[in-house]
Amino acid sequence: MEVRYTIREIEKRDDSKIEAVIRGCLIEFGANHEGTAWSDPDLGRLSEIYQKEGSKYWVAENALGQIIGGVGIGQLVGVEGVCELQKMYCLPTARGTRVSHALMEAAMEYAGKYYEKCYLETLENMVAAQKFYEKYGFERIYDELVQTEHYACDIHYIIDLKNKTK
Repeated sequence: MEVRYTIREIEKRDDSKIEAVIRGCLIEFGANHEGTAWSDPDLGRLSEIYQKEGSKYWVAENALGQIIGGVGIGQLVGVEGVCELQKMYCLPTARGTRVSHALMEAAMEYAGKYYEKCYLETLENMVAAQKFYEKYGFERIYDELVQTEHYACDIHYIIDLKNKTK
């Protein structure tokens, strides 16, 4: 079965829908606790948060108009020239459909216009996500670049956007 979807910038009407996607994924991976996106006070208003230059959030919408995933790029506070891949989640039904690839392509293309490197944090039990990031050229690093509010994330990656190969 072919899955049709659209990747577009988030709109206010998407806020509660992408929050539900993110929270559902966090529950699935046992990450519904402090130190993850679960406790992010801005999770329900991503359309407002991702408005400044160098910051953007995209959603994946299926043919039925349902939000099935999303990803954001934002400045990594405290590190010049480095952004962070943020809140990249897809519903289980969207996994394996290339939706995550389309989201990643949008994010990396955008990030490359503003930043030299892109950092991300994830959880050890998100093994498929780690393989996905590595496929895109992210390299695992064993120390966080800065301490973020997502202190429970125990796996860190970085990619050089100016020399990335896929």
